[in-house]
Amino acid sequence: MDYLICAVIGYLLGSIPTGYLILKREKGIDITQTGSHNVGALNALEVSNSKTIGFLVLIIDALKGLLSVYFSLLFFPYNFAMPAIALIFAVFSHCFNPWIGFKGGRGLATAAGGTILIFPVLPVYWIIIWVILYVLKKNVLFSNISAIIITFITILLSEELDYRYSFPHSNSVSIILFFASVLLMMIFIKHIEPLNEIIQNYKSNRRENAK
Repeated sequence: MDYLICAVIGYLLGSIPTGYLILKREKGIDITQTGSHNVGALNALEVSNSKTIGFLVLIIDALKGLLSVYFSLLFFPYNFAMPAIALIFAVFSHCFNPWIGFKGGRGLATAAGGTILIFPVLPVYWIIIWVILYVLKKNVLFSNISAIIITFITILLSEELDYRYSFPHSNSVSIILFFASVLLMMIFIKHIEPLNEIIQNYKSNRRENAK
């Protein structure tokens, strides 16, 4: 029952379709049918051409993850698995939103908002890696995808730090690794489409250069 409570808390908070609601209200736009059809902050920024709207979607999406973890910790303050489950379900319902035909965002902001509280090394790793890659490539989606993969590998190789900087401390490192793996896998799945586009563009450029 305890696990179910946390799952429901996360699922309900994560399922708030932030980008969809804000774009409908402010611009009369269905974000699921515009741009990349993604409901996250990047598409909200590009579709609305408003930094304010993009930033607002980003912050609220992050709060969905943060509040999922926070409320779970209020009920279960000494068990890492409880807020971890809440965050997994928050990211899942954000990525596959039940209120808008199971469309959604890519989960980065929601995951970051929650992991800041219980597993801060994950967003720290991801941000550092992302910044380095973006400086080198100047491509947001390429940096996102590469940072997900490299962050996953880094977490697998740094078990001592994983345990030290998990709050509350997990009973075992394997729980932390499972949590991080599921979280990053969901985010990666939502990046498969842009990854295919990057690969196709790369192949097209090679063909053009070969002519």
